[in-house]
Amino acid sequence: MANSRRDFIRSGAALAAGMRGLASASAPAAAGIQVPKVKFGGVEISRLVLGVNPIYGFSHYNRNLDETMREWYTPDRVCEVLHRAAAYGINAFNYYHSERSLADWSRFVAEGGKMHLIPQVGAGADAATLVKTLHPLGLQRQGEVVDDAWQAGRMDTVKEWCKRVRDLGVLVGVGTHIPEVIARIEEENWDVDFYAGCVYNRRRTVDEWKKALGGEMMEMPHDIYMASDPARMYGALRQTKKPCFAFKVLAAGRIAPEGIEKALRTAFESIKPYDAVYVGMFPRFRDEIRIDAEIVHRILS
Repeated sequence: MANSRRDFIRSGAALAAGMRGLASASAPAAAGIQVPKVKFGGVEISRLVLGVNPIYGFSHYNRNLDETMREWYTPDRVCEVLHRAAAYGINAFNYYHSERSLADWSRFVAEGGKMHLIPQVGAGADAATLVKTLHPLGLQRQGEVVDDAWQAGRMDTVKEWCKRVRDLGVLVGVGTHIPEVIARIEEENWDVDFYAGCVYNRRRTVDEWKKALGGEMMEMPHDIYMASDPARMYGALRQTKKPCFAFKVLAAGRIAPEGIEKALRTAFESIKPYDAVYVGMFPRFRDEIRIDAEIVHRILS
């Protein structure tokens, strides 16, 4: 027990030292391991894209973890993590817009940071303003908004949003947690460039959950993660020729550390060679940036 405690303290001190080193250097040197890249639009992006949820406290677990993430992710640490991810060749970020995130992004850029942005656009964000302010590669309609429209029978509103974004001169994307959404858009041949699919369908209705769970219902119905779900979404992502981003491939932190490599390997073996994954990172206790980058490099190289 004493040795384990000493090892934990030493590993924590090493991680903290590395993070402090980043704070003193606005543009850290590239790490030895670089995440492989793939063409997306007119540029090359890393096949491991930095996810946004942990940075702003969207744990998809519980409120205590939400608050823990928000408390830890100070503006200093947000920029440190962006710089550290970039050092491992992670050069794309699934940004989500708010006053806080814009301030953090502006600081990162002022410090010499560079990343391609692929923002997910929520219900209250103005696409034209985002394009003018952020100069992103593309805009992705947020999955929550799309799935609300799907369940309300109002997918026409999503289609109209895509048309408006097309006129802004950036790539047009649709996010969802529901495989059937992608299938429908493909059948109707919408003018979109890419998809982002959550590999766990956490947007089933109560009736759909009861059917899937044999009549039972679990607590927190918006964050139930069924182990049989990923294969369904991976199938939907493979069926389209358009580039896709798989997300929540680690089940929003529910995959144990010893299962992370297997889950990432499954993801990359299940998507197309020109697809990528969004992965959120919370390196408070473990150097998740280095660990994930090394795993993805090992899988793809």
